[in-house]
Amino acid sequence: MNLYLRYFNSETLVTNVDDAISFLRSIDDIDVTPEMEADIREYAASDVFFPKRYKIRAHVYFIVIKTTAATMLDFKQKKAVRPANGQVSERREMAENAISKLVCQREGWYEGELNFKRVVMIPSTGKHEYRDTRFVARCKAVSGQDCYNRIVDHLRDRVDPRSQFPSAKGKNFNFKYLGRWK
Repeated sequence: MNLYLRYFNSETLVTNVDDAISFLRSIDDIDVTPEMEADIREYAASDVFFPKRYKIRAHVYFIVIKTTAATMLDFKQKKAVRPANGQVSERREMAENAISKLVCQREGWYEGELNFKRVVMIPSTGKHEYRDTRFVARCKAVSGQDCYNRIVDHLRDRVDPRSQFPSAKGKNFNFKYLGRWK
């Protein structure tokens, strides 16, 4: 595991703690104490992957980041980003898969379900409030995104203009392909 260190415009990528401490000692503003040195060694040996920052004086810090990048260029281009236990990459793949399904061109009948915040008037008080509203419709469309657009266009003409519609990419819109039209 390599260490990236930065203090204002001074930065380096080192392969061991001794080189990191030597870099810090070369900067006049930083007083490397035995406690700081021990803390950096402990951080480098730990399983913690969050960046660590050290206070020099009020509003002035230097930062230490663990990385698997072999070169400064790799680090800058984020080629050595380490996802947390693969969970981040799994969520990203699921999101990309959902988006690709949304824009996939497939003409036919779709059933779309939209949960949105509808503005309604309370008759007893004359005031307005947001109500969660579920709307389901079947329509001819060429993709899931087109189905969403048709449903929202239909609703915009029929509900209060202050009503709030969710994103097509979010969890409040679902659709299914029913089959080709004739």
